[in-house]
Amino acid sequence: MQTRQLGHSGLEVSVVGLGCNNFGGMIDAVTTDKAAAVVETAIDAGITLFDTSDSYGIDGGSETVLGQVLGKRRKDIVLATKFASPMGCVKSGRINGSRRYIMAAVEDSLRRLNTDYIDLYQYHFPDPLTPIEETMRALDDLVRQGKVRYLGCSNLTAWQLVDANWTARHFGMDRLLSTQTEYNLLERRAKTDLAPALQAAGMTLLPYFPLASGLLTGKYRKGEPLPDNTRMALPYFRKGVTDDRLDVIERLITFCEDRGRTLLELAFSWLLADPLVSSVIAGATRPEQVTANVAASGWCLSGGDLAELDTILQPQV
Repeated sequence: MQTRQLGHSGLEVSVVGLGCNNFGGMIDAVTTDKAAAVVETAIDAGITLFDTSDSYGIDGGSETVLGQVLGKRRKDIVLATKFASPMGCVKSGRINGSRRYIMAAVEDSLRRLNTDYIDLYQYHFPDPLTPIEETMRALDDLVRQGKVRYLGCSNLTAWQLVDANWTARHFGMDRLLSTQTEYNLLERRAKTDLAPALQAAGMTLLPYFPLASGLLTGKYRKGEPLPDNTRMALPYFRKGVTDDRLDVIERLITFCEDRGRTLLELAFSWLLADPLVSSVIAGATRPEQVTANVAASGWCLSGGDLAELDTILQPQV
């Protein structure tokens, strides 16, 4: 497993990360057997970046399950979690980046994760009611207290990234190293919307939904009905299954078949061809999915391959 530097820090992470959003909800809401198998497979495969959030699962269930199954192997990973999203079964409440909220949220996350520190603490969504200086000062205090090692964010716009890091630099506080956003072969706006801000700030990108919620696995083909037992059957995900996207997928499958590769390999390797990407975060509910994701990251696309893909992918779909 290759590693890459996270932002302007000395921290290195595996180029494939494990998204733990399924823990404590979709799998192992009661027991931890399935999550333990996924985690063990991931660590043995060389994955070091484990990404979760206090809002994943039922009432912090993802953090709780991860804290239970890591045990002594906690020291072998880079543990990343997030704050600010509404929690609970109903997910009521507002996005919250206030000092009061952060100081309580980090203690709850540390308890659920069964750890003394969080490697990467991420601002999940921007809070429009809290000044960014308040949020960044609270996070800087957590770094100084040793409860958090590094800072990141998720779903911030380019101007919000610039504002946050300018504020941190101006007041001598710890800056954000990375941001998470949806980024894949079918959703490429990060290349134009975020890339300049990331380059200027020395930040890197951690893409989520690298498989476009399953569309880039090759399981969904034009003219075939969507299976009822997958997330694509849900209205939220079904709206992304358009004829234009399915046409692009067919062309991508042909591109892969001409080279003896799979669409899964292309999805990971195309992202890793971007120097701004530190690690591709992919969820898994079964060990074999982890193994497949790791194996898919090994294709080194040539300049000619990337140029042909640009032609296939235009325009944004």
